[in-house]
Amino acid sequence: MFNTEETIATVPGVDRRQFLRGVGVAGASLMVGGLLVGCGGSGSSVGVSANPGDQKILGAAKIAEALAVSMYTAFNASAIFTGLPASDQSYFSAALNEEMFHYNLLKSVTGNTDAQTIYYFPTNMFSDPQTTVNVMTTLEEAFIAAYLIGVHSFSTPSLRVLAAQIMGVESDHRTLIRTATGDLGLTSTTGLSGMAEPVMPPNNSVYERTFGLSTIGQVVTALTPFLSASASNTVAAPFNPAYVPNSSGLVGNPPG
Repeated sequence: MFNTEETIATVPGVDRRQFLRGVGVAGASLMVGGLLVGCGGSGSSVGVSANPGDQKILGAAKIAEALAVSMYTAFNASAIFTGLPASDQSYFSAALNEEMFHYNLLKSVTGNTDAQTIYYFPTNMFSDPQTTVNVMTTLEEAFIAAYLIGVHSFSTPSLRVLAAQIMGVESDHRTLIRTATGDLGLTSTTGLSGMAEPVMPPNNSVYERTFGLSTIGQVVTALTPFLSASASNTVAAPFNPAYVPNSSGLVGNPPG
């Protein structure tokens, strides 16, 4: 069902250099390890082999987390955010910090190279509420699918557990977005399925879905439009790899 060895197709007009650097694989005998510090604890040591399939998933996940950080940073500075209830605002602030913790961990196991620092979103992304929630839902669902692929395909138990741990948090974020959609007075959001779904109940998934994505290459294809400007993606949002996440109130560590 899952094939992590699928070749990533070249997409015209997209500079893939930084992405490929992120998923580059070192020599077969390399073992990457070290202290991967989560939040709210002392952290755990996760030894990660340089299995090519593992590195493809980890590299794609790193790009996804940087994209998420840029998205939540821009959203949290928008007028849409300031119009939300204070409880929603605190949830989105936590989501931003959680994504940055994920990014830092993934960076540490992909050669300590940073992801690209600018991502591109549809016109009106941070000014039109419906556009905003649709894109946010779509991306979180793509992230969930990516980590489900990891749960199935990673070569070590610790990486599979890590994928499940992060996937659960991305699922929390999807529910948060759907809750905020209702608080904005909207009745539906259109995510990765391409079909509008009612926002009540916000936690409407009995099982997490992959929406037909079964390889990491397919996830990369879904994320590629956000990596460069185009006629439809005109809003540039920066990613700051030096951002220090706020761990206040956050708990949890990666597996050891």
